[in-house]
Amino acid sequence: MLLLLLCFAGAARFRRWRREAAAAEATADATAEPQQHRHHHAVIAPALVTELEAIVGAEHVSVEAEELQAHGEPQHSYHRCGRWPGAVVAPATTEEVSQIVRACAARGVAVVPYGGATSIEGQLLTVHGGVSIDFRRMNKVLRLSEADFDVTVQPGIGYLELNEYLKPKGLWFPLDPGPGASIGGMASCRCSGSTAVRYGTMRENVINLTVVMADGSIVKTQPRTKKSAAGYDLTRLMIGAEGTLGVITEATLKIYNIPAHKAAMRCTFTTVQDATKAVQEVMRRGIQIGRAELMDDVMIGILNTANETDYLPHATVLFEITGENPAELEASMEAVTGIVNAVGPTSLRSTTDAKESEHIWRERKEALWHCFAAYPEKTAFITDVIAPVSRLADLISVCKPELDASPLPAPICAHAGDGNFHTVIMIDPGNEAELHEAERLSAFMVARAHEMDGSCTGEHGIGTGKIKYLEREQGESGIRVMRSIKEALDPQGILNPGKILRPGPTLFSDKESSPPSGCL
Repeated sequence: MLLLLLCFAGAARFRRWRREAAAAEATADATAEPQQHRHHHAVIAPALVTELEAIVGAEHVSVEAEELQAHGEPQHSYHRCGRWPGAVVAPATTEEVSQIVRACAARGVAVVPYGGATSIEGQLLTVHGGVSIDFRRMNKVLRLSEADFDVTVQPGIGYLELNEYLKPKGLWFPLDPGPGASIGGMASCRCSGSTAVRYGTMRENVINLTVVMADGSIVKTQPRTKKSAAGYDLTRLMIGAEGTLGVITEATLKIYNIPAHKAAMRCTFTTVQDATKAVQEVMRRGIQIGRAELMDDVMIGILNTANETDYLPHATVLFEITGENPAELEASMEAVTGIVNAVGPTSLRSTTDAKESEHIWRERKEALWHCFAAYPEKTAFITDVIAPVSRLADLISVCKPELDASPLPAPICAHAGDGNFHTVIMIDPGNEAELHEAERLSAFMVARAHEMDGSCTGEHGIGTGKIKYLEREQGESGIRVMRSIKEALDPQGILNPGKILRPGPTLFSDKESSPPSGCL
């Protein structure tokens, strides 16, 4: 209960700061000379507003400042931009989305898809104003095939809500990014979560998509089959495109039986190297695990502060172990216990009790809220990098001393089973020096990941925040291919502009270039 109170208090202060900052800027805008990068909404033509109202109904179109601000300054990302959208529209069907995009295309107005608003790297920012398409009404399950183990949903449904629908049938959709994430956003950012070690990412779990293209035409990317060798893989092209190539309006997903028997194991080690060594040996042995998560000593210290617990402040690994029957589960638990003991833990605890297991995993899932509870006056600069699994220990080992030496709290949470780690850098939102320090740490992490044949992001995507890192990662030839695809499918550049690719021809400057159009 104390943790919940602390988390809610931290979250409330975070939201209050957002509102106060926005109010201060609104007051400044009213009294000062206009400046290029001040927050303001981009007024769109009344005729377009009227047309949007005719498509979805006037009650589902808003030009109110509060609504525009909420869609122009998403709460879960520290990135900010100089513009809010000119209108927010909430369609109910694919056909309505098609008409909206067609109306915007006729006027050269940008469209930005908006789902659960949990994206981190600025994917929802309305860099060029335009229309924010809010999928809150498109939140339905359209079709379920238990025989084929697939389900078709609209983009606005959250994965948590989808699993509430599936659970009574003994089924689930296993991917689990941050709470509140919608299926459309998950596909758009090619996200994953803690279960990727067993089930893969959105790339492996989407069968097909229905997509509205830049001219308003509707494309179904492939039939509802488990595989297809017919032509270009349009499904995978759209997954991870962040709405820059098309607007996702339906997704057919793989679903699975809920594991019949599960156990949770919590083990601590004196070093991150030992912790990752245990995970890699478990995977090498082919033991059936559902999750393998790591938290460093800093994160455990924050958890203790927020939750008034007394866990050893050591590198901590959480395993979820699964089995088809009790005997198989017990054998797997014994095997994992043997591996962990061979490495040398400082503590080891396992349980098959469902409530106890849920508590263990909730502590990891709510890591961000622990950070807000421990530092209620700060906000979070969240970033992630990834390396080949065999290099994760090396990557964390070279990054952690830099993070620990920083004056900013920078705990590490890792999906240890797939080589991906996050840090939650806590900053004072009004302190430019702290923001620059967080950006320096992020750049350091990316550089070390690239040195190990890793990537600047494992699951958060590019948005506006990591464009310069994508350019270094892909190189000039890779960016040229990406730009040619973008220009072919969106010649006007109206689909979520300013994300993934830098607007305009300037690339590969020697100096650190700013994100597009005044975005931070």
